[in-house]
Amino acid sequence: MAVHNYDVVVIGTGPAGESAAINAAKHGKRVAVVEKQPVLGGNCTHWGTIPSKALRHQVKQIMQFNTNRMFRDIGEPRWFSFPKVMERSRMTIDQQVEMRTKFYARNRIDLYSGVARFKDEHTLLVRDRQEALEELVAQKIIIATGSRPYRPADINFRHPRIYDSDTILSLSHTPRTLVIFGAGVIGCEYASIFSGLGVKVDLINNRDRLLSFLDDEISDALSYHLRKHGVLIRHNEEYERVEGDESGVVVYLKSGKKLRADAFLWANGRTGNTDELGLENIGLEANGRGQLQVDDHYRTAIPHIYAAGDVIGWPSLASAAYDQGLNACDELLERDYRFVNEVPTGIYTIPEISSFGRTERELTEAKVPYEVAQAFFKDTARAQITGDTVGMLKILFHQDTLEIYGIHCFGDQASEIVHIGQAVMQQKGEANTLKYFVNTTFNYPTMAEAYRVAAQNGLNRVF
Repeated sequence: MAVHNYDVVVIGTGPAGESAAINAAKHGKRVAVVEKQPVLGGNCTHWGTIPSKALRHQVKQIMQFNTNRMFRDIGEPRWFSFPKVMERSRMTIDQQVEMRTKFYARNRIDLYSGVARFKDEHTLLVRDRQEALEELVAQKIIIATGSRPYRPADINFRHPRIYDSDTILSLSHTPRTLVIFGAGVIGCEYASIFSGLGVKVDLINNRDRLLSFLDDEISDALSYHLRKHGVLIRHNEEYERVEGDESGVVVYLKSGKKLRADAFLWANGRTGNTDELGLENIGLEANGRGQLQVDDHYRTAIPHIYAAGDVIGWPSLASAAYDQGLNACDELLERDYRFVNEVPTGIYTIPEISSFGRTERELTEAKVPYEVAQAFFKDTARAQITGDTVGMLKILFHQDTLEIYGIHCFGDQASEIVHIGQAVMQQKGEANTLKYFVNTTFNYPTMAEAYRVAAQNGLNRVF
């Protein structure tokens, strides 16, 4: 068995693993990465962020074609199958893999394909698909193995009509009806995607409102537009059992309801990928969801073993995972680092949602005297030109100091628009002010102009 020595070994090549490995290599460390799958990119590239967002983009284009009157001169609305749309999305995945493979080669990072398992606190055994073993010895180790869909034991995921958010991407037909259990971010995104393809969707939520961490007004807007596109939302429901047969799936709810559909998608929770790491050999223990606990330096209970990304839990976003991996590596390199605890929310429903900072509910409960500034996309020239008039920008600010507390956006390009407000909010002292948006000239027509419109609206409320 070959033995290799490294300064840093990273387990996983998703956003957290990639940023950590490249950062270490650029600072002169001898680095290796271990990837369980035959190609690089991790769950983000192959089953999570990239395929679902590429899929959403294709569906959004179809919806625009089918609803834009100008295209009726070309022909009638067209129907596209799920496999056909997914086929186009795979082109993006292939481009991502090719690009990321070049990153590792350019930085001279050694790649090992196989399952990594701890032998001791400094040693990993990597078993490849041919059962060959290699031993990696490292001074520092970063665990960035990501997560996978949580699967309750009482649901038969081997049934050909029962899917989770990974296996749904291999769907070989377009169901006429679909039940989605779990109305979190993933469930809402797939409800948008499938309803955009004309599928009748039942979205089962075990809470009393969608995405309760959002500002209430934004959550209400999402509910309205999902229903507008034909999604039936059922709140405060729990499943009793799920039974599949040759023609479909029957979902029995604890409330006594029975739902039948062509397919069933489980989208309720994720589990950290730690079960194959051999943590028991080094005295580490994951929690009930397979996640590792870290301190503010991204260190586990063993100081030279770090963890970042979905495997440590919240916020389980690709954007945060990239920063976590980067900063975990900065810490082990003894460079300045930051603990990532403020991240924008990006939800790629149709229309999309993004927010940063505190909500109206949070400010009210804290008895903070805030005011609301808002701009509706239907009143902006750019939205009228593109036809994407659904949505709004909402800014929460202090009535007296004009300090900005929260940015909430619903509509086309929301995940891009939010970054302008985020940048201003993170300025220190008096630089964080609503006045920035009225004292700054924005290109016209743009969606960014909504900040100027909203700021003027908010200032008109102040007395």
